[in-house]
Amino acid sequence: MKPKLSTLVAQAAGGRVIRTGFLDGDDIDRRLLNDPEVRHRIAGGFPDARRVVLTLHPAHIPEVDAGVTVLRLTPAQAAPGWDLQDFAVQLRRLELKEEQLGDLREERGGFLVAATGQAAQTLGALSELGGRAVEVEEVGETAGRGSKLREVVVPSMRVDVVGAKGFGVSRAYFQQGIDGGKVRLNGGPARASSEIREGDSLSAEGLGRIDFKRVVNETRRGNHKVELEVHR
Repeated sequence: MKPKLSTLVAQAAGGRVIRTGFLDGDDIDRRLLNDPEVRHRIAGGFPDARRVVLTLHPAHIPEVDAGVTVLRLTPAQAAPGWDLQDFAVQLRRLELKEEQLGDLREERGGFLVAATGQAAQTLGALSELGGRAVEVEEVGETAGRGSKLREVVVPSMRVDVVGAKGFGVSRAYFQQGIDGGKVRLNGGPARASSEIREGDSLSAEGLGRIDFKRVVNETRRGNHKVELEVHR
């Protein structure tokens, strides 16, 4: 039986660094992570990852490694191509531990895999998969175009307002993503009317993730200038 999150938080408060296997980000009760004696890091290898690793550590430790590696596996093109489902079948045949494998993505004729522990080592050493030669490249902790700090002015802290402004899309377009269940606030389904606060994380499938850093100031017209870290 897996320990409860409250138990893991207590262990981190007691001085330990705790790291889970991959789990569904929606299953993390973010309210339990507000212990002032504990810091946390949630990483899935992709800005909008559904499966994530939670790392907890004492507040006096400034930073810890996320423990997640993203690898790009590119099969030889001589044989008929695989789709993402075919690739997932081949991975299952390796009998890797499920909790050590995160999201799978298709990209540029190859596949991206988020992994940790022994699974990351096994995948990194592959030269063949499913009888086909594969090239393996380690992407790093995060797959994507990187992150950028942005300062934007918003009339309110509503999720639909901040999300649209941060990603540079129309509010109507972002609302469609919310209605389709593709936008999450701190791992849980987001509502347009929900407010985003400092320290919150907002992710949208196909767009990336926004980490709300701080409110810079309030303008004369009552708007807010905010600092966002936008991950693509």
